[in-house]
Order: sequence, then C-alpha cells, then structure tokens
Amino acid sequence: MSKKSALKKRRLGSALKKSRRIPVLAVLRTHRRIQANQFASRNWRRSKLNIED
Repeated sequence: MSKKSALKKRRLGSALKKSRRIPVLAVLRTHRRIQANQFASRNWRRSKLNIED
C-alpha cells in the first residue's frame, strides 16, 4: 500500500475543492455570463493532475 505525502494530499484536496460547480446564485447574479467552473471539467479517470510524491 502506498501512503500519500502531506504535499500530495494537500494538492489533491485543493483540486477536489476546485472541481465543485459554481453556486446557482452566482449564475443568476451575473445574468448567465458565468455558467461553468473552468476546473469542474476535470475527471479523475480522464485527465490527470501530474502530481509527484
């Protein structure tokens, strides 16, 4: 079993937080100028983060 280093764990957690969708309130306030999160299109299987240990 492999163990994550603290740096790798922090970077994975940061990427996880970035991959959330934007709130509906933000879409309504900007009159749909902002609709999607640019980081949310990342999938764990399709696109990798290239994080070293």
